[in-house]
Amino acid sequence: MTLQERAQALGLHGLLANWDRWADADWLSPFLEEEEKARHARSLQRRIASAKIGRFKGLSDFDWNWPEEIDRAQIEELCGLEFARDGGNVAIVGPNGVGKTLIAKNLAYLAALAGHTVLYTTASKMLNELGSKDSARTLSSSIRKYCRPAVLVVDEVGYLSYSTRAADLFFEVVSGRYETKSIVLTTNRSFRDWDQVFPSATSVVTLVDRLLHHAEVVSIKGESYRQKERKEQAARRASRRAKK
Repeated sequence: MTLQERAQALGLHGLLANWDRWADADWLSPFLEEEEKARHARSLQRRIASAKIGRFKGLSDFDWNWPEEIDRAQIEELCGLEFARDGGNVAIVGPNGVGKTLIAKNLAYLAALAGHTVLYTTASKMLNELGSKDSARTLSSSIRKYCRPAVLVVDEVGYLSYSTRAADLFFEVVSGRYETKSIVLTTNRSFRDWDQVFPSATSVVTLVDRLLHHAEVVSIKGESYRQKERKEQAARRASRRAKK
């Protein structure tokens, strides 16, 4: 890209209007480079803030040896974000406390760093918000909110049971993103048990089918990390008492 094209991309209209005067100036190239860096940094800050990921630990802090079953190579490959470029989904399945949210938030953060728009939410927050809308216009606006980002993270599906209407609303979000934008989903229930998450909902089979059609399923088995940390804390306290 030429210097003039870079200036056009940055919208520096005053500079462009006097291009013949400044085109050969020694300061022009470093000025454009600094402006590009500053705008990239501001854009990244906006994407991370709007993603609402919250606090999380990096994968460098993940104890890969703790789960009884986990495919580290699969997760590290997902960090390359090919699924986001292709509009595919990621389903992270496992019991409580095995690191599903940590992995999902890391994928969300990496996607934001790579330039994708991202939104993190829990299933309960999204479905309660959608279910609270009392007009077609406000409901449509909220559904667009969850269909808009390139990567939508829906955490903690299966921890609560939801109404048939909630299932239909979830289906609308999934359908609105189907084959074009990615969903990263965490659940403590196998998909064959989702009829217990959405009892009596006729859309569950189709909902699961669309979620998994272009999905990478990450299966994790093991005991809760929180239980592991409690045991380690108890051991440290016992060690300190023994030394007194």
